[in-house]
Amino acid sequence: MKLARTARALIAATGLTATAVIGLAAPAQAAGRDGRCDTGEFCLYYNSNHAGSVSDFAGSIADYGATQPECYEFKGAGNGQGKCVKNNATSAWNRTSGPVTVYFNSGHSGAGQAIGSGGKVNLNDTLKNENASHKFGTSSTGNANMSHSLYNLSGGSITAGFDGYRNVSGRHEGIDIARGVGSPVRALIGGQVINIVRGSTGSGGLSTIAVYNAKFDKTVIYLHTEPIAGLSVGQSISRDQKIAVESWRGVSSSSAAHTHVEMRPGRRTHAAKSVDDYNLENPNPTSFWNARGYNVR
Repeated sequence: MKLARTARALIAATGLTATAVIGLAAPAQAAGRDGRCDTGEFCLYYNSNHAGSVSDFAGSIADYGATQPECYEFKGAGNGQGKCVKNNATSAWNRTSGPVTVYFNSGHSGAGQAIGSGGKVNLNDTLKNENASHKFGTSSTGNANMSHSLYNLSGGSITAGFDGYRNVSGRHEGIDIARGVGSPVRALIGGQVINIVRGSTGSGGLSTIAVYNAKFDKTVIYLHTEPIAGLSVGQSISRDQKIAVESWRGVSSSSAAHTHVEMRPGRRTHAAKSVDDYNLENPNPTSFWNARGYNVR
């Protein structure tokens, strides 16, 4: 081997022992990345309750990376050693002097969990095995407004909140978000498409897209949109994936175009009745959306 030949040459030239030469040739561990959770570091663990392999960090990371050899990996001994940290961490220990926030998305965005100095926690249901970045010195949750995120464009607005009818009889079971006709409509959470009704423009046909997320046991239903041509029942979709365009399918005119977003417990293929129905079937979804990284505005 080249290393062995180099070692023998050094021994012959300098009189160093073989042990000393091998010590010189071994690569040094990067500072702060030695598989131990030391004072001043932020550490993620492969298992809950701070068990399994640990990955220690001395600063913020905007993207853990998804594949070897480029990703940040779990370095300590134990279950998970060598695996990429991204979407694999379940607990954390903050040994820095300030707060650190773990984020759902790369770039310190999406849902976040702030961990105070000294905090030893299990990641919450949103961040457990769904983590992509962390940032030192911030306690921000990184939430984005639903009215922007549905379209991933500015200019959207909530026109009717949950149970927020004012001029229509009934109990509003979802949240109405409006932007111009033709705007891209994106999935607010991932899951499996379990129902599509394409409807027709105007008041003649109500369109429906139902997306079931098994992890949360919730269905998110989108009404009034025009589902994109390639969307099909049984398809798995991801958060922020385009699923439709803004339309007025099932509302009276383009001036009233909006997307009705409804969160329903369990696996449900259709929205709850709202107009002329005073029975409120769905729970208030604010805490659910906050936990997914959205402000309800």
